[in-house]
Amino acid sequence: MDFFPLYLTVKVSLVSTVITVAVGCAVSLALARKVFPGKGVLDALVMQPLVIPPTVLGYYLLVAFGRSTGFGRFLGDTLGIELVFTWKGAVVAAVISSLPLFIQPARAAFEGVGADVENAARLLGRTEWQVLRTITFPLAWRGLLAGAVMSFARATGEFGATLMVAGNIPGRTQTLPIAIYDAVQSGDAQSANVLVAIITVFSFAVIYITGRFVRGGR
Repeated sequence: MDFFPLYLTVKVSLVSTVITVAVGCAVSLALARKVFPGKGVLDALVMQPLVIPPTVLGYYLLVAFGRSTGFGRFLGDTLGIELVFTWKGAVVAAVISSLPLFIQPARAAFEGVGADVENAARLLGRTEWQVLRTITFPLAWRGLLAGAVMSFARATGEFGATLMVAGNIPGRTQTLPIAIYDAVQSGDAQSANVLVAIITVFSFAVIYITGRFVRGGR
């Protein structure tokens, strides 16, 4: 039994979740607190991965990061970053796919933090970063954690966009969902059943344990 797909799935999910949380916090704060031109467009764009087919999203990413575009050639030739048919491409696909699942609860959590508490801290001389670090984030942590867990779970199960961008290369870019698809297509029901059981138990355990932690063990 080849456990590389499990290793790669966990690796991609962890890396993508870190990036998703970093980017998602910035976007969520902007959507929750700021008024700026194009806010509605930004809101619609970040929610797009929830409604468009994953293969369409993967196609967009493949075109954007492939060498057929100037941006793709810039990444490869100038920065030395190759995304297409690499595990890094799987990370990008997971980030884009899971970002809306982080932004929704994170935005609601930030909107739920009272502005009067933050303003009081500002009057006491706190900088914006100090307000975020000592007040906003601690009060919004449940929503942020919920979004991070949902993003991690979504990254674990990502298939369509990953297949388009990273491909299905055993030992290099084959994640668990793709390995399951490969096993089914080749008629290997035993491997498919084992892999399905692994990803099901793993995803359930992550969500269940985190949920109990958020609820204080209840």
